Amino acid sequence: MEKDLISMADFSARDIVQILDEARRLKKNRRQREDLRGKTLGLIFQKPSTRTAVSFSVAMAELGGFPLTLDAQNLQIKRGETMGDTARTLSRYLSGIMIRANRQDDVEELARHATVPVINGLTEKEHPCQVLADLQTLLDVFRIKDARGLKGFPMAYVGDGNNMTHSWMLAAGILGMKLAVSCPEGYDPTREFVEKAEALCRKSGGRVTFERDPKAAAVGAAAIYTDVWSSMGQEADVARRRDVFRPYQVNGELMAAARKDAVAMHCLPAHRGEEITAEVLDGPRSVVFDQAENRLHVQKAVLLHCLKSKGA
Repeated sequence: MEKDLISMADFSARDIVQILDEARRLKKNRRQREDLRGKTLGLIFQKPSTRTAVSFSVAMAELGGFPLTLDAQNLQIKRGETMGDTARTLSRYLSGIMIRANRQDDVEELARHATVPVINGLTEKEHPCQVLADLQTLLDVFRIKDARGLKGFPMAYVGDGNNMTHSWMLAAGILGMKLAVSCPEGYDPTREFVEKAEALCRKSGGRVTFERDPKAAAVGAAAIYTDVWSSMGQEADVARRRDVFRPYQVNGELMAAARKDAVAMHCLPAHRGEEITAEVLDGPRSVVFDQAENRLHVQKAVLLHCLKSKGA
């Protein structure tokens, strides 16, 4: 039945297998469909967006539905209307809501009061849709049959312990992956997500470890993942972060510490020459633009999973 996607942890391993299987089928046979004909998805943006905005809009249109973009600056929440009242109102009009929000709390409040599915398009704590696209990319690149085959898959996350790190830790815990996280001191993932990931790992046999030395984290990894050093809202701290994170750059030397077939991953947008060198980003080991493309296919599968009622 209809379902929210607020956190990566909202989906079980079985859900992820089904979503990624569907995404790969949709990618293989991209055509106009009518699965969501008559349904409208509201897209709320409190933050700028390229991949999330375009992929969700195109996905909804190619599934026969209608995407309605709602700039938060033009909604009444800008003037103080609560997320709860916004949710109750929009639920009377829409079939689902995707929100790219400043705060995870806003998404959770929206979902509590909405009577239609709510999808998290990014918050300061999580970015589950991006990680699903990343997982699809790993399946494609390493020719893995389905997401169950990612059990034990070794990868490293290097850089800031941010929303991407959080969602990756949860994904590793759900699927039983082996994830080494390498962040500078003082920039680690939050304790809340460490504990959630540890609990999931106990059930799945996965492992999330922490290494200060990025090269140590990269040893044996089949994928090295990074993100910008300064996320939206951290612009005032850019200069200091550049100094702190410089040893955590994904470059040729770091890639050489990983497996010979290891790939470089980035959720974009990238600051070339900071968290990742242009040589790596544009090189043969980069799958960054495959990740970006897979946002579309995964978004379609998520919409079908969350919006399409049984029997529809």
